[in-house]
This record gives sequence, structure tokens and C-alpha cells, in this order.
Amino acid sequence: MDILGIDIGFGFTKAADGQQALVFKSVLGEATDIQFRDEMIAAPETDDKHLQVEVDGKAYFVGELAERQSNVRYFTLDQAQFIGKFAKVFALAAAAQMVKGFVPINLVTGLPIGYYRQYKDELAKLLVGEHAVALIDGNGKRVEKSISINKVRVVPQPFGSLFNIMLNDLGEMADKRLVHDKIGIIDVGFRTSDYTISDKMRYSERGSRTTDSGIARAFNVIASKLRENSGVNVELYRLYNAIDSGSIKIRGKVYDIKSLTDQVFSQLATSVANEVDRLWVDDWDIDAMVISGGGGAVLSKYLKPLLNGVIMETDPEQDMRLFNVYGYRKFGQHLWARGEALPQAPAEEKK
Repeated sequence: MDILGIDIGFGFTKAADGQQALVFKSVLGEATDIQFRDEMIAAPETDDKHLQVEVDGKAYFVGELAERQSNVRYFTLDQAQFIGKFAKVFALAAAAQMVKGFVPINLVTGLPIGYYRQYKDELAKLLVGEHAVALIDGNGKRVEKSISINKVRVVPQPFGSLFNIMLNDLGEMADKRLVHDKIGIIDVGFRTSDYTISDKMRYSERGSRTTDSGIARAFNVIASKLRENSGVNVELYRLYNAIDSGSIKIRGKVYDIKSLTDQVFSQLATSVANEVDRLWVDDWDIDAMVISGGGGAVLSKYLKPLLNGVIMETDPEQDMRLFNVYGYRKFGQHLWARGEALPQAPAEEKK
């Protein structure tokens, strides 16, 4: 039995099996016939993989491949559409790259708190069962796989980050102090920000909420300004590298976006800090706060000075985008490899 954690996000889909981690953009594209597949000049090693899959008989380019090759691309920030049309393909594309042979899978995944109750059963139902998936590599070689998902556990998304801190790779308690503490989790994603409190490992409904203060809000402002200045509508998922480097080239002209990026990220961090203050006004006894998520990685330097309380330090070498998915996998290890469950947030399992 393999245990996987898969975090199906609006910005990126992440997966982990305890030995390797996988990250790709949550972008779908129509699969086209690539006439010339040979690499003209050897390129440096990158994380850009040829990710072409067939799910339910339909072929897709996924992630960077879709962005580069597909004439028709699909990307959404709508939760209902994301669950109905995207989540299954992304989850199976990730699982197919990690699963070897025909070993059954137990899977842990998550949903934003605000969408948890509405979509947890639908998401689990989509993923449980036998799935015929084909992977096609860059040379056109086709590999058929049968993905057998035995059990799915859906948890409120930010609890993945708590499990990541609390548990070791075997699913055993690594930091017992956290069981007795009150921890606030700030999980900034692409579309949403999630806030939750673990009070001695009990989920706090009062202290938990999903808002629209994801990093996409800042990306939208940057894209709008670029459209004003260049006349080109830059898709949000094509802004990552530009924001990292501080500039973007559009039709041969370089646009400096560093000062704009600092401004909009500072404004977004202020919004997040204000939401924390309002939501946790009665939770003045929080022992520590955890910042996580891909948006958390970007906003951290802007956000930390604005928060009132102790910020739990995390390993700076770790990718914050992977905090939740690492925690999902560790939680699955705790549940199924050790045969017992932590007192934890509400969770649903389909057998």
C-alpha cells in the first residue's frame, strides 16, 4: 500500500510520497500532435517536465507543457469549476508519476475551510476507485497505468502544515509540545487564504475561515497595470517568473515591476494581517502562529512585521508550497501505517 499526499491548488498541484515531491502549475491544455520532438540544443536541467496524460480517454497537456504548447488552455479560480473539471485530472496526473506498478493507494488531500463542507464528499468520490491513466513522454512513448485509490481522507487544508510540523516521516509525533499548545495557522494560497486554530489539537470553528486574500489578488493588480502599459493581457499563471525576477519582457520591451510588486504585496500582507486580527480577536492566548502556503512564502517578509504574536520559525530551506502536502502524507502515514488517528480537524474518508 502506497500513501500519497496530494495538494490540488489553484496555482500549483503538489504531491509527495515520502521519497520525492512533485510540483506543477494547475493549468490544463488540449493535447496536440508535436511534429518535431528532438531537442535542437541540449538545454540545462530544469523542473519543466513533459507532462502529457490521458484520463477517461481524453488527452491533456498539463502545467508548463500546456502553457508552452497548447492553443487552448484552461485555468480557473472558481471552486465549483475547479472540482468539477480540473481536480481529478491534476490528482491522477500527479499520482501516475509517482505510482509504480499496480500497488493500491491511500490518499490524503485537502480543501480550503470555506469549501470543505460543500465539496469534501464530491472530491473523495471523484478520486476513489480504479482509474485508467496513460502517460506520454517527450519522445511520444506511451505508458498505461491503472491507478487504484483505495481510501481518500479529505482534511481542512491548513491542517496539513500543522501535521508537517507535528509529525515525522514515519507519522509519529515529533513535537509533542504542539499537542498542548494553541497554534494559529495562516495558509496563503493562490486563490484563497485560510486561517485556522488548533487548540490542544482541537479544531476551532470560531477561529477558522477562508477569504479571497490569496496571492492572485496581487497578481491581478500587476496584470492590470501591465495591460494598461503594454496592451497585452498577461495570464496570471505566466507571472511567476516575472515577479521572481522583477521584470517582464513583452514584445521586446522590458517592463520593471519590482516596485509595483513590493507595493501590492505590502497591501495584500496588510489585508491578511487585518483579517488575522479580526478573526482571532478573542484568541489572545495563541502560543504561536505558522505561516504556510506558496503565497505565504512570497508574503512572509511583508507579513511577519504586521502580526501580533510569536511566529513559529520553519526551515528556510523548505519550500512553503509543500508544507501542506508533506503534512498530508505524514498524516496518512499516521492513520494507515500505524493504525491510529490523531485527535484532529474534521475529516472524511471514503472506503
